[in-house]
Amino acid sequence: MKWRNARRSTNVEDRRGMAGGGLKLGLGGIGAVIVIGLLLGRNPLEMLGLVAQMQQTSAPPADGTAAPPGDDEAAQFVASILGETEDVWSAIFTASGQEYQPPTLVLFSGQVDSACGGASAAAGPFYCPGDQKVYIDLGFFQQMEGRLGGGGDFAEAYVIAHEVGHHVQTLTGVAGRVNDARRRGAQVEGDGGLLVRQELQADCYAGLWAYHAERRHAWLEAGDVEEALNTATAIGDDTLQRQSQGAVVPDAFSHGSAAQRVRWFRAGFESGDPARCDTFAADPL
Repeated sequence: MKWRNARRSTNVEDRRGMAGGGLKLGLGGIGAVIVIGLLLGRNPLEMLGLVAQMQQTSAPPADGTAAPPGDDEAAQFVASILGETEDVWSAIFTASGQEYQPPTLVLFSGQVDSACGGASAAAGPFYCPGDQKVYIDLGFFQQMEGRLGGGGDFAEAYVIAHEVGHHVQTLTGVAGRVNDARRRGAQVEGDGGLLVRQELQADCYAGLWAYHAERRHAWLEAGDVEEALNTATAIGDDTLQRQSQGAVVPDAFSHGSAAQRVRWFRAGFESGDPARCDTFAADPL
C-alpha cells in the first residue's frame, strides 16, 4: 500500500508513554517526593515544584494536538490514513450540502482516559462520541497479526477507517438513535440487533473510504484487499467466540459474523455509495 502519497493529518494527539494520558501524582506519590527531598537535603516544596513542571511538560497541549515525532513511521502511517479519511469524508459531506468535522486520533500505550471513561489496550481501538476522538494503541496491530490472523498495512487502514466510520455515525445522528433505543430498554445486542447493524455500517463506511481513496491515489498493491478481508474475518463475532469458547452464540453478537463483516466491507468498497451502507434497512444482513 503506497500510503506515503496521502496527506498527513495534524489531528493526531500522541499520549504514548503517559499513564492514563498524563503523569498523575497521588497522595502516596506526594509523600514519596517529600521523603526523597528530605533524604537528599532538598526543600520538599522545591521537589514538588519540579514534579509539577514535569506534569505540565508531559501533558498534551491545551489544544489537544500533540504531534507524534517526525521519524516515527508507524505514527506517520496513522496520520496519513487519518488525513485521507478527512479528505474523502469532507468531499462526501460537501456533496450533500454539509460540513464534515474531523475527529482527533489519540495514540496511547497501555491505558488511556477518555470522555467515555478509562480504557486499556486490551479493549482494542475505539471511538468515543463524548469527545469525538478515536483511540488506538499501535500494539493492537501487532496483536492483530500475531494472534488474530489479520494484519498488513491496508488491514490497519481498514481498522482506522472503521473507527472513523463511527464518527460519521455520530455526525449523522445514527449513533444517537442507537443510544436512545438502548436507554429505552430496547434489545440492541445479538445477531441482527442495532449494535451489529451499527458496526456493519462502520465496516461498509471503511470500504467506501477505501473505494474513494484508491481512486484518488491508486495506492493499493497486490494482496491489500485480501488483507482487509482476512482481518474482517478474523474479528467476526463467530470467529472470536469459536476461538475463545469453542461455540458460536449469535445472541451475544455485537459486531457481526465474519461473513457479514466481509460482505458489508465489500458493499462499500465496490460501490463507493453511502446509500449502499444502510445496514439498518437491510434484511437479511
